[in-house]
Amino acid sequence: MTFDFSRVYEQLTPLLLVGLRVTVYISVVSIILGMVVGLISSFMVISRFRVLRILAGTYVWVIRGTPMLVQAMFFFFGVNQVLRVLIPGFLISPVQAGIITVALNAGAYFTEIFRAGIEAVDNGQSEASRSLGLSKWATMRKVILPQALRISLPPTVNQWIISVKDTSLLSVIGVGELMQQTRIYAMAVFVYFESFIYVGLWYLAILSILMVIAKRLETSINYER
Repeated sequence: MTFDFSRVYEQLTPLLLVGLRVTVYISVVSIILGMVVGLISSFMVISRFRVLRILAGTYVWVIRGTPMLVQAMFFFFGVNQVLRVLIPGFLISPVQAGIITVALNAGAYFTEIFRAGIEAVDNGQSEASRSLGLSKWATMRKVILPQALRISLPPTVNQWIISVKDTSLLSVIGVGELMQQTRIYAMAVFVYFESFIYVGLWYLAILSILMVIAKRLETSINYER
C-alpha cells in the first residue's frame, strides 16, 4: 500500500475551496439566526407567562433531545414531502434546509447560554434600575442584557465552534460543504485515507482560529473582572 498525499493535495484542494465557501456561508448565517432565536427563546424561558415558558422549553427539549442528523433529514426530506402537496413547485434546497437545521440546533443551546448569562447578573442591579424609574424592558435592555451577553461570550464562541463542526453532518442531504466535497472525491478515486486526513486538517485549521479567539475573549473577560 502506498500513500499519495501530493495527488490528493493537487486534486482535492480546488474542491475544498468550493466547499469552504459553502461551509462559511452556512456557518455565518446559521450562527446569526441561531443567536437571534436563542435570545428570543431565552426571554421566553424567563418570562412570567407560562405559555411562553412552555413553548420555549419544548423547543429546547426537542432540539437538544434529538440527533442533528435526524433534524437535517426531517427538514429536507420530510418537510419537502409535505410542501410538494401544500405548495406545488416550492421546495427547500439542501443549503436552506442546512441553514434551518444548524440555526435551530444552535438556537436551542444559545437559549440556555443566554438564560444563564441573564440569571448571573445580580438582582440588585435590576432593583436599583427600577427604583430609578426605568421600566422593566429598559432595565433589561440597558442594564441586564449588556452584562449578560458579556458573561455569555466565552460559551457563545464555543457554540460557534460546535456549529461549524455540525455543518459536516449536512453532507447527508447533499449540501456541497467540505465533507461532501471530500466524500465525493474519495469515492470517485478510491483514496479515502489521505482524503479524510486532508479535510480533517482543514477543519482543524479553521476551528483552531476560533479556539484562539475563544481563549483570548475568556482571558480578556476574566482580566476585566
